[in-house]
Amino acid sequence: GTRLAPKEKLDIPVLFMPDTMKICEAVVVIHVMRENGENWPYEDSADLIKDLKSSVTVAENGGIQGIVWIYPVHGIPEAPQQKLVPAVVCCRARQRVERRVEVLLTGVVPGANAMPAVRNSAMVNTNKATNIQEEVQVTDGFSTTVEFLYELQYQSNEIKSQLGAFVGLHLIQRERDRESGIVTLIFNIVFAPNKPMRNEATLVVQCATGGVWKFPMLFIATEPKVDDVINIEAVGLNKESIVGFKLTSQTR
Repeated sequence: GTRLAPKEKLDIPVLFMPDTMKICEAVVVIHVMRENGENWPYEDSADLIKDLKSSVTVAENGGIQGIVWIYPVHGIPEAPQQKLVPAVVCCRARQRVERRVEVLLTGVVPGANAMPAVRNSAMVNTNKATNIQEEVQVTDGFSTTVEFLYELQYQSNEIKSQLGAFVGLHLIQRERDRESGIVTLIFNIVFAPNKPMRNEATLVVQCATGGVWKFPMLFIATEPKVDDVINIEAVGLNKESIVGFKLTSQTR
């Protein structure tokens, strides 16, 4: 029953208030008819009828009685933002380091004992070796492993170009506590920087049934070791001393 003048805009608010970490789906349907009840003129073309069959209401006399727009809406809940201590991965430039990062996901569904989304998620950064009980198959890029998707997101394309090529992320273990419903994911992170840097990133985990968790990370590359020390001995006052050495480029 909403009246619209020609070229007038209509805002349709959509409110989403999830109480569990589960995706919700709906559709917004808009049906428009002329206020005077008349139909829009309509060409009796078989091709046109086929193309518009799902978006128009055709009257018996062949005119268009109404126009329908259907917009699908996917509500994806996200864990409450909180001040988590970033997991720090530090390495000297031109070296390589591996770290285990453990994240806790609360409110994961399905599950009879799944906790509500208002519970906080947590992250634990550990460097000690852990016994891998379950090997998980993953793919490159935005990877899939059974019920979860995960990726590293960067604040800008510039940071992504500086950091993305030097960081590898793989999910190696997944556990679920039957009583609390908390899911623990253990990632193996490989950091092999080629120059000093200090950049932030966000580990984003998404459950296949809905729900997004975000965990801050900090990658630090310190100054590399000195390659060599070049000593130049003076042969006398006002006389040149020369030492030759080679530099090899690591790229073309």
